[in-house]
Amino acid sequence: MSRTVTRHVTGVVAILVSAAVFLVPFAFIVMQSFKTGPDSASLEFNWPIDFVLWQNIVSVFQTRDYMLITAFVNSTILTVLSVTIMVVLSAMIGWVLARRSSRWNPLITFFILAGLIVPPAIVPTAWVMQSLGIFNTIFGLALIEVAYGMSFCVLLFRAFVSNIPRELDEAAAIDGAGPLRLFFRIGFPLLRSVIVTAIVVQSVAVFNDFANPLYFLPGEENATVQLTLFNFQSQFQTTWNLLFTDILLITIPPLVMYIFFNRQIVAGMTSGAIKG
Repeated sequence: MSRTVTRHVTGVVAILVSAAVFLVPFAFIVMQSFKTGPDSASLEFNWPIDFVLWQNIVSVFQTRDYMLITAFVNSTILTVLSVTIMVVLSAMIGWVLARRSSRWNPLITFFILAGLIVPPAIVPTAWVMQSLGIFNTIFGLALIEVAYGMSFCVLLFRAFVSNIPRELDEAAAIDGAGPLRLFFRIGFPLLRSVIVTAIVVQSVAVFNDFANPLYFLPGEENATVQLTLFNFQSQFQTTWNLLFTDILLITIPPLVMYIFFNRQIVAGMTSGAIKG
């Protein structure tokens, strides 16, 4: 009985600590976005003197000829393009690695794990992109995001595919289905839960990416939502209320995705944990 109580208390404490870690910073952002410029300059966690959230939102959108709207469009295009390519390719690679035993599989797995560990090389990557003529383009940045995110997705799909009965492959082959038809007609629909997980996780990662757009997609016309934070801070002055309002606005889309797809994310992450 004492062990049960201890586990229960430990679980409650862990939940409270996790909630504090995530909710307190978010509450601070919301508080600052409600304040005026002078009131937010102190960066204190207190109640706003005047509630000017709507005025702050209007000011953020109007900054630099509505740059935030352009940034939302660019980030949306980048996210959709990157995640689409990433999910399809990762699902195909994960399917082949799980279904076909080969002496090359350990080497391929090594490179996949290396993609999670080895830090990216900015200068050589920029040189290759310039040589291919895709530097400073959304398509080029989308390929970079795909390269950085595929390792996680491949491992996720591989673990899930290992739980799908091989008898389905044999039945489809008897009916005359080739490899591509087998994957897209039989395999891909079965990956729905893990596909949702990959889409949500990688969409948030790409949408919130700051470094890659900064290095590989310069220019105000190509700005993504994270780069709009530069609009409200400089070497000598920072407009804190507008900065936190901008952070609040660009945090809402990923937050909404996590809220609506919470169960699907958990199901996809744990689907390949137990085989059989």
